[in-house]
This record gives sequence, structure tokens and C-alpha cells, in this order.
Amino acid sequence: MITFAETTPALPSADLGRSLDFYEDILGFDRVHAEGGFAILRRDSATLHLWGATDDSWHTRQEWERPVVSGAESFIAGTASCRVKVVGVDELYAQCSDRGVVHPNAHITDTDWGTREFGVLDPDGNLIGFYEERA
Repeated sequence: MITFAETTPALPSADLGRSLDFYEDILGFDRVHAEGGFAILRRDSATLHLWGATDDSWHTRQEWERPVVSGAESFIAGTASCRVKVVGVDELYAQCSDRGVVHPNAHITDTDWGTREFGVLDPDGNLIGFYEERA
């Protein structure tokens, strides 16, 4: 029998240092590893990977060349999203709201599918959704 366990989102970052500051200082993650354009962050049971989307060579490619070559082009940063299940979503929302990082279109709400959730944007524009399941 095959069983899926947990997922670990990997988010592209144009500036890994700036992203690490955000995830550590604003969202309270701890740095597990950071080296060579890659980082692992953890808070409680939640793990995130960050990878450098720092290839700017696409700016100077010829028109006939493929637009994507390395897979780490800088324009990829800000195109990802993930959701993180939490306990204490209202408290986290208050913290993120106080810090000004709540997405303007993702304020806290109760959904028809039984969650209470909100979203933030990281410095690159990746959307991080936080949700808590409701009884």
C-alpha cells in the first residue's frame, strides 16, 4: 500500500537573504540550513524550502533562443504559493496584520469547506496561505 505523508513546499526567491529575514523575523521560522542558493526553514512541524531564482541571463538571450533554459530564471520568483495548516490562526493573523504582511485580498475568513484562513505575500510575492480546520 502506498501512503503519502507530508509535503514540503519549495518556493523561489530572487534574494535568499531577504527571504530568510522575512520567514525568520516575520513568520517565526528557524533556519535549519542555508547554502549555495538553497535554504530549509522549520517552525514546529512545518518545513519550507527556499531556492534561488536568480538567473538573469534571460534578459540578454537572443530572440531565437528558448525563453527558459536554467529553470531558475529570476522572473519565476513570486509565482508560487502554498498553504500551511496551523493551530491559532486568529493569533497568527493578528501578528501578520500588525506587521503589515497580510495580502490585501486575503484577510481572515471562514470558508464553506470548514476552514478559517488568510494569506500573506513574501518579499517576492509568493502567496502563503495559513488555515485552521474548524469543527
